[in-house]
Amino acid sequence: MIRLTTPLNDHDIEALSAGDSVLLSGVVYTARDAAHARLVELLRQGKPLPVDLAGQVIYYVGPTPAKPGQVIGSAGPTTAGRMDSFTPELLAAGLKGMIGKGRRDQSVIDAIVRYKAVYFAATGGAAAMLAKRIVSCEVVAYDDLGCEAIHRLEVRDLPVIVINDCHGRDFYAEAE
Repeated sequence: MIRLTTPLNDHDIEALSAGDSVLLSGVVYTARDAAHARLVELLRQGKPLPVDLAGQVIYYVGPTPAKPGQVIGSAGPTTAGRMDSFTPELLAAGLKGMIGKGRRDQSVIDAIVRYKAVYFAATGGAAAMLAKRIVSCEVVAYDDLGCEAIHRLEVRDLPVIVINDCHGRDFYAEAE
């Protein structure tokens, strides 16, 4: 088991291989389709982003509201392919990692290699268990998007698996 703490750097990324099990700690941002579209539009306009993506990880999740006494509700991964059209531009802006479920298209895999990034998978269907690894949660941008707003999560030992590494390997393809 590999332990990593965000923000990630090239050394962290280069040491990872497809199939590695990782416990991720530190700050992770949430973002889904609508937030990705807004972020990319800001990049295209040359405007600053509401969060600094340098070395950061985005978790493709729309967390449910927290019950009394909890930090967050269920926090399971969303299908990553829905973000594929936006991902290369966010990687070019400094994003180092993504967490989701499912395959990425070839343009994303190529951008992961070009920008030395990583795509992790979190276990789908385990949203309640994953939520227990989140120790704080606050909305930092796009509050109008509700559960799809950008949240700043602090995670402790979030279990993920490297799917696409910066060497071009694809764990899903290798497992077939």
